[in-house]
Amino acid sequence: MMDLRDRIEAAAARIRPHVLETPVEPSPELGRRGGAEVLLKLENLQRTGSFKLRGAMNALLSLPPAARAAGVVTASSGNHGAAMSWGMRALGGRVLVFVPEDASPAKLQAIRDHGAEVRAEGHDSGLSEIAARRHATENGLTYVSPYNDPAVIAGQGTVGLELARQVGDLDAVFVALGGGGLIGGIGGWLKGIGRVTTVVACSPENSAVMHHSIAAGRVLEMESKPTLSDGTAGAVEPGAITLELCRQVVDERVLVSEDEIGAAMRLVIGRHHTLIEGAAGVAVAGYLKIADRFRGRRVAIVLCGANIALERLRGVLAT
Repeated sequence: MMDLRDRIEAAAARIRPHVLETPVEPSPELGRRGGAEVLLKLENLQRTGSFKLRGAMNALLSLPPAARAAGVVTASSGNHGAAMSWGMRALGGRVLVFVPEDASPAKLQAIRDHGAEVRAEGHDSGLSEIAARRHATENGLTYVSPYNDPAVIAGQGTVGLELARQVGDLDAVFVALGGGGLIGGIGGWLKGIGRVTTVVACSPENSAVMHHSIAAGRVLEMESKPTLSDGTAGAVEPGAITLELCRQVVDERVLVSEDEIGAAMRLVIGRHHTLIEGAAGVAVAGYLKIADRFRGRRVAIVLCGANIALERLRGVLAT
């Protein structure tokens, strides 16, 4: 944990010229519903529209310049790919992004807009990761995982570093759980500096591989159903270092339904007039599901991203 704390501090200094320190905004509406003081960490306002830029930039800046120049390979359901593409354009170099065949069109366009090459492989993000690692190995290129990488985790952990500095002590923090890089980094920082904060991992019922893997103590192979939270969906890479990290830092785990995710998205969009994607809705829905337990306390919710296809957004708002 102390090693991770040091890595996060180093990452914060390394990526500072490239990322935004995102604001924290109080949510009277969420506070009214649960009786807590609720603060929103607005990573949906980060460059590229999600927290993923933090981990991507830290990983890229940690590579030797020659490795970046030769080209980098990654896998992504969208946000990490866009962050890697943005980062490589800023630093110089090429990136090939493997994506699942059903990836969000809006996120694919964002990846391409920054100049990356996109290759669809498999119906699940886990299969895309396998294909990307294989391609990198066979071609002598560097592979950067969207979560299973110490530099990526440290970059995501800078969200926790900022949050602790901006708001001080918290009784709980609610974070969407996908591969575990974000919550692992945030929880690792908070516990590494001695904060007594309940770290709550929130997952969609339709795709909760890491949620169940934490309980099992090993990475499980499970079917994932379609979900509004495409940013957290899909398989977890076998042997992922985030599993043990999550088992150390996650205190509670919550599953939410698609209806709960949609309702949470409408609440934030309607009350805060800020766009969020499904993964951010998962964290809000997780809070609402167990809000009564935090009455009178101070909690933060990480709004992890804002990248959602227009047609999907229309469907959410029309419900």
